Amino acid sequence: MRLLLVEDDPDLSRQMKAVLEDDGYAVDASMDGEDGHFLGETESYDAIVLDLGLPIMDGVSILTKWRSAGISTPVLILTARDGWSEKVAGLDAGADDYVTKPFKIEEVLARVRALIRRAAGQAS
Repeated sequence: MRLLLVEDDPDLSRQMKAVLEDDGYAVDASMDGEDGHFLGETESYDAIVLDLGLPIMDGVSILTKWRSAGISTPVLILTARDGWSEKVAGLDAGADDYVTKPFKIEEVLARVRALIRRAAGQAS
């Protein structure tokens, strides 16, 4: 399974990448919105973990562009923004799930597995 991680915090990105790889995923990591957008548009992924507060292009803008381009890869938003309006904006832009920081890594792993199961039609 191949994942894209778009997170601008270098420590969190490194940590998340390592944990996801330990869980058996091949992970491409990007630290800014422009690069993350490009990877999501040109590569094939089973799921994407996307931060909202990114340099160059924010997560909601990236997600809106992906969905407008017909990219239906499941997306988990991972962000420090925990207000209801940010959650609604992310979900309305096309996110499949939303986790706020700080988080337990086990929850993120479980949510990624659930996104991939649902995308494969195995939600039960």
